[in-house]
Parts: sequence; structure tokens; C-alpha cells
Amino acid sequence: MEQSPFLNLLSDERVAQALALMAQPKDARLTRELAREVCQRTASAASIEGSISSLGSQYVVGLRAVNCRSGDVLANEQATASGKEQVLKVLGEAATKIREKLGESLVSVQKYDAPAENVTTPSLEALQAYTLGYQTFVVKYDNPGAVAFFQRAISLDPNFAMAYARLGNSYSNMGQTARGAENTRKAYELRERVGERERFYIVSHYEGNATGNLEAARKTCELWAQTYPHDPIPPVILSAIYGYLGDYDKALSASQEALKLSPASGLVYGNLVSSYMQVNRLDEARTTSQEAQGHGLGSPAIHFGLYIIDFLQHDAAGMEREAATLMGKPGFEDFMLAAESDTAANAGQFVKARELTRRASDSAQRADEKETAAGYEAESALREALVGNMNQAKQGAKAALALSTGRDVEAVSAIALALAGDSAQAMRMASDLAKRFPEDTIVQFDYLPMIHASVAIQSGSGTKAIEALAPTAPYELGSPAQSVAIALYSVYLRGEAYVAAHQGGAAEFQKILNHPGVVENEPIGALAHLGLGRAYALSGDAAKARSAYQDFLALWKDADPDIPILKEAKAEYAKLQ
Repeated sequence: MEQSPFLNLLSDERVAQALALMAQPKDARLTRELAREVCQRTASAASIEGSISSLGSQYVVGLRAVNCRSGDVLANEQATASGKEQVLKVLGEAATKIREKLGESLVSVQKYDAPAENVTTPSLEALQAYTLGYQTFVVKYDNPGAVAFFQRAISLDPNFAMAYARLGNSYSNMGQTARGAENTRKAYELRERVGERERFYIVSHYEGNATGNLEAARKTCELWAQTYPHDPIPPVILSAIYGYLGDYDKALSASQEALKLSPASGLVYGNLVSSYMQVNRLDEARTTSQEAQGHGLGSPAIHFGLYIIDFLQHDAAGMEREAATLMGKPGFEDFMLAAESDTAANAGQFVKARELTRRASDSAQRADEKETAAGYEAESALREALVGNMNQAKQGAKAALALSTGRDVEAVSAIALALAGDSAQAMRMASDLAKRFPEDTIVQFDYLPMIHASVAIQSGSGTKAIEALAPTAPYELGSPAQSVAIALYSVYLRGEAYVAAHQGGAAEFQKILNHPGVVENEPIGALAHLGLGRAYALSGDAAKARSAYQDFLALWKDADPDIPILKEAKAEYAKLQ
């Protein structure tokens, strides 16, 4: 049968590996039921079942090929041997005939899409649920849709380590960091039950999503990639880690490598689109999005990426089209409403932004995503504080903390409260974060410095704020949060600190303007122009200052007129005339 150009027979070694994942002895006798389960787990198309019976001095030899997923008979062959000496000859002839039949019938067999990696569970039903979750997550790039499948897999096998790990990752990607960490820790507790590749996945996500130690996660994934160079998962994870750390060239390289290894993944395409955006290669990001859609991999995340590309290329009609595509989709509607809220705030339209945030929060809560909803409220509170709406900032932070005290929610709320003047509460929250997340890269090197700097800025001590932000330098260009969008905020605060200390700060605000694909539609993208104008004014370059003020006022031409920072900007610009 191995001579057939149509057939690829499973090796004994591969069968033994499958049996081990099923908690069976590697040399277990392959009964009909066990053979079909091995067939399914290895993404094989069919199993060959043999039979032999005596009829007087004759022997009847039977072979049949069975679709191991549906149980349908694909081909059947029977032959009679006149004696024992003829059995092998007749068997060979039957095998040749059934081989020919299979060459025709297998063309019409739809291959069972098993997971790309092998995972350990004794329950075939749990594996099937996991498989559906895997396909929903990796192929469709639909984290909310994958959650129910992974939960089902865990209900069928409470010790299914990889199901916990995948569920934790899906939650983390949705901004539900507490749920993500909880399930990731459970997977970590079960890590000794699994194979090496599974262990790499679990440990790297434990480091990244539970302890938050991104440097440890990076090292684990890099070792994983060296150990299994053809595994597409390590570069996928590395692209995200490099993005968190602000190394966008490496993130792009990892995303490109992942696509080579896994060209049929909506997740990989989505990551590659983001990577192109982060290095400001917007045309390639759009082309990649269109390529994904052409391959039937146009996930909701792809539409969100196109929305941001349209924003950066000033295509209002395109933005409206992509936003409409995601309305009504659970797990994505709230994400898009939050993005539209950012767009409104970027233009100084805070009344509109607040309403969109309310709708995003309500949508997330209806989907039982309280931490995600809280993240929207916290981000709204921070931008209110940045423009001088201190009462709204305090109210927004309070609303966020009432929903969740997840890592990103508490940290961003603390920054907002610090800028709004409630330094005592902000410092209490900083102390809590330091205790809860002692190994977390983002907390220790981004959030805590920003909280301390915000307290110093509010108190009028720009110099102390500059000192407080020193630890953020290695990761300042990163995209740190999962449930809020605050990329480059440490850079913005450093610019504000330099202005407060009368030391200029133009270079900090220029960093923000140089990375539009990272900042996306965040309001600091517009506020950086004002910061640049103030920095140039302090250095005595009135011409550049006027130009920067004009850029800001043009972006905010339709802004709400009562925003404190807008009133200040108009007064400052008037003095430059």
C-alpha cells in the first residue's frame, strides 16, 4: 500500500506518539475503536480494517477502508485463498485493489482539521471540542468564539492542560487579564502531564500572562523556536512579546516567519497586519489585509486593523465601512465602539467620546466581560485627565474600579487619579500593584513609573517626574496593555515633565508623531502637536511653536469648546502672534 501515490501510511512511531497522548501504552493493541481514535487525533483520513475467517480448507480475507471521522466505508475488498499457503498472495492482491479504490474515493473525503500541534488528553470528545476552539482562535482569529469550546473541553477533561492554556490566552487577548491569568496558572500546575512542546506553550504564557515577566517569556519562546524551528507558534507569540517591549522590527520579522510556517491562519495574518502598521508600512498592512480576505481569512480583527489604517490615511468613509462590519458581533462590537471613542477624543470631541465609551462598556458587560468594560472606563478617565477635565477623570476612574481591579484597569485608573489631583489614592493603588505583580515587566517598568511621574507633574515638580520615568526608557515605545490602549503614554508624560521643568521636551513629543502606527487613534497623537508647540516656545523657537500650535488647532477644529486644554492652547497661541 505504501507504493500508492495516493496514500501516506502513518508510521509506527507516530502511532505510538498518539497513543501516549491518549494515556495509552505505546504498544497498545489497536482495536477497531482505538485505531479510529488514533486516526482522528493524527488528522488521518481513514483506517484500514482487516479480517480473516476459515471456510473449510479455504480462507476468506477482507479489507475495508473506513472514514475515521464519520465511520462511512470508503472502500471494501474481499478475496478467497484456497489454502494457508495462498493467504499472503491473496492479501496482497486485495490490498492492491483496495488501494486503487481508495485513490479515487479519498479525493472526496474532507480531511478532519485536527489541531496543528498534538495535545495531551485521554478524552477524544474533549480533544474535538479543543480542536473547534483551536480552529476558531487560530484560523478565524475569533477569541470570544473560541472561549466556549475551550470551556467545553475542560468540562470533559478537568486535567486538560492545553485547554486551560488556550482559554487563558483567549481571555488575555480579550483584555480579561484576571481570567486569563487564572486559567494560565491552572495550566501551569498541570504542566508535568504534557509533552515538551505543550510545556513550552504553557510556560511561556505563564510567564507572559500570569507573572507578566516578558523577558522570561521572550527567552522561553526563543528557545522553543530554536528547539522546534518548524513550529509556527513560537514566532506568533514572539511577535506579540516584541510588540509589548517596543521592538517592532523584530515583531515584524517574527510575524513574517509565522506566516511562512502557517499560511492558513487568520491569527497570523492579523498579527502581520499589526506589525506592518507598527513600522508605518501602511500600504503593506492594507495589502496583507486584502490577501487574508482573499484566502477566506478576513477575521473581525482584520476589519479593526483596516479601520485604523483608514484613520491614519484619513479615509473617513473607509472607517465608517469597517466599523459597520463589526457592529452586532459579540466580543468585537464593544472593541470597535471603544476605538470610535478614541477617534472622537483624538478630535477633541469628548462629549461624543463619553457616549461611545458608555456604549462600549455596556456592550462588554452584556457579554460578561467586566474587566474589558472597566478598561474602557479607565482609558476614558485618563484622557479626561490629560485635557484637564478633572471631575470626569475622577468619576471615570471610580466607575472603572467598581467593575474590576485588573492589572491594566487599576494602573490606568491610578494614573488618571494622579493627574486629576488625588495623589493619595493613586499612591495606594501603586503600592497594591507593586505587591500583586512583583515580576511584571509592564507594572514595574511602565505603570509604576507613570503613576509616580503623574503625581510629581500634578504637584508641579517636573524634575521629579523626569527621574520617576527613567525606568521606562527600555520599553517606552512598546504597546503595554491588553485591556486598554495606552501606547507611548510614558513618552508623552516625559514630554509633559520636561515642559513642567522648563527643559523643552520637543524630542519626546516628536517620538509620538514618528510612530503613528503605534499610537493609532489615541488622543495623545493630537495632543503631541500641542506639547511640541509648548516645547518649542520654551526653547525660543517661535516659528516652529506657531506651526505646531496650528497643527493641533486644525486637528481640534471641531472640538468641544469648553475643554480646559483647548482654552489654554488658544491663549498660548495668541501670545505667539
